[in-house]
Amino acid sequence: MKIHKTGRTKRFALGSTVALAVAGMNAPAVLGFATHQYHQYVINRPEYKAEYGHWQTLTLPAGFRVNAVHASLLRTGKVLIVAGSGNDEKHFDAGTFRSLLWNPADNTYKLVPTPADMFCGGHASLPDGRLLLAGGTQRYEKLVGAVKRAAGVMRVRNESPAGARTFPRGTVFVGPNGREYTSTAPVTVPAAVKSGSGRQTVVTAGEQHVFVEAVGEGPDWVAGSPAQYRIKGLDGADAHDLYGQSAKLTLDKQEYQGIRSAFEFNPDTELYEQVTDMASARWYPTLTGLGDGRVLTVSGLDDTGEILNGNDNEIYDPGSRTWSKGPDRYFPTYPSIFLTAAGKLFYSGSNAGYGPADKGREPGVWDLATNGFQPVPGLRDPDLTETSSSVLLPPAQAQKVMVLGGGGVGESPSSTARTDIADLSAATPAFTPGPDLPAGGTRYLNSVILPDDTVLTTGGSSGYRGRGGSDLLRAQVYHPDSNTFTAAAEPTVGRDYHSEALLLPDGRVAVLGSNPLFADKAETTPGGFEQRIEVYTPPYLFRGERPQVGAAPERAKLGGTVRIGSTRPEAVTTAKLIRPSSVTHVTDVEQRSVALDIGARTADGLALTLPANPDLLPPGWYMLFVTDTAGTPSVARWIQVTR
Repeated sequence: MKIHKTGRTKRFALGSTVALAVAGMNAPAVLGFATHQYHQYVINRPEYKAEYGHWQTLTLPAGFRVNAVHASLLRTGKVLIVAGSGNDEKHFDAGTFRSLLWNPADNTYKLVPTPADMFCGGHASLPDGRLLLAGGTQRYEKLVGAVKRAAGVMRVRNESPAGARTFPRGTVFVGPNGREYTSTAPVTVPAAVKSGSGRQTVVTAGEQHVFVEAVGEGPDWVAGSPAQYRIKGLDGADAHDLYGQSAKLTLDKQEYQGIRSAFEFNPDTELYEQVTDMASARWYPTLTGLGDGRVLTVSGLDDTGEILNGNDNEIYDPGSRTWSKGPDRYFPTYPSIFLTAAGKLFYSGSNAGYGPADKGREPGVWDLATNGFQPVPGLRDPDLTETSSSVLLPPAQAQKVMVLGGGGVGESPSSTARTDIADLSAATPAFTPGPDLPAGGTRYLNSVILPDDTVLTTGGSSGYRGRGGSDLLRAQVYHPDSNTFTAAAEPTVGRDYHSEALLLPDGRVAVLGSNPLFADKAETTPGGFEQRIEVYTPPYLFRGERPQVGAAPERAKLGGTVRIGSTRPEAVTTAKLIRPSSVTHVTDVEQRSVALDIGARTADGLALTLPANPDLLPPGWYMLFVTDTAGTPSVARWIQVTR
């Protein structure tokens, strides 16, 4: 591993000189001030910026600050920042759900009406530039001791083939002992299925689950054994055919619960549009775009707080705005699942939290057509993939996915500095070691593909949710060509849980969010939500004139060739299409950088040819960047790739 330290060493040495000059004053405050002032002088020097880049902190007016849990770059160049209830139960109880639309080009912003609590849902770009959002929060968790009413899963059954039945929220289920429990959400129970005839007739009851809680408080309402419950208000045949069954209703911890709702965000109207609900409720799902424009969604906690078992994966069709069943496969929540050039999906092992330690953690290639799963061996520290970062390294044609850092399951204090790289182009893919992360064990690291074919990695913490003051004020750049890290300027804002980072069309990187468990190292004060935005300007933007993209088509076909204008076409060495990020919980399976072939050059432009493979270059909107010999990128032009 190679890390440039020259500038950093020089900075510390000169800072020591300043310290000696003021040491005789016996004034620690003056000493601290002088050192800080000199530090500011050094990091703002042109030569420092040209080697390490520069950070800028933005603080929005109070009325526009949101808890950035989700961030997606739109084809308009604006960033949709979704908080929903923002991990604040008071906002949830009040129905206060927030989204902010931020334009980094001129630092303008506006709040967007948010129709549901999208907190901890999933999202992915659609071919027409809309953003699909699915899932979110129906109910906040309640810890042991805070649970006052016995609750649990009620399986509602329908033995009548006459038709489905819908029961509203607040439906009352009465136990054998007369205790009553109410549903916390509406539930639709499908009709029974009748097969055979005569004495061979078989009726299979329709079934759907719903979460219920006791009408009264205390342990007297606990039902510790399986029982059947009648539905209050039904009589006659309905009372016989429709009923509930529950294994137990307890005062145990209650997990977060998901919603079925799905929306498309329209970048033209800048409004959410409701689409067909998913069949399953989801909290912490992953959405992955496919080569045919559809979107696969997997995993999540359902509307009873149970992790989905894998036979409920769904595929969204943007043409009909409807969902259909996908192939069965279990994953822990927020799994990092990437579309490969072969049309299969690669699960890197990275995930964000819920699920047992011994199930669904193994990386592998998933064939949707056959539902086959080929494990990919070689990942070191395989028990430390939770809260790790994964990225499809540039260019996407190389078909290499890197896993960076991570920690143990749940609130484990363990973390790893490991990076490993899976080569998916090999006949038998396997991980090989990469360089260790310079800061050591790191969870919640954000990784962002840059236009010069490097990857900025920033932030994170060595402990769970920054415990013990473990946020890492470090950033570094990974170079795929040399398999090394080099140092970057240090951020000033700690970032851990609920943080995001994404590439902007001008080549800068925005970093948002963070939700530490505590505000101090001694862990005496509960943590708040970091609402400042930091913007990183990479070194390549401090190296003189940028190449320019002049006239360019708004659309380009897979396998086609387009002509773009350029003031210095002879200086252009690379061209690529970078898919906009849609990131949450350090999970961004959308971003990818696809290299374009550079063809004929003229005095005022050049020809670029796109790959023909939709699994390598999924249809949708991309940022077109060109770079020069110094790696300096142009400002991006937006182009829609079509089939």
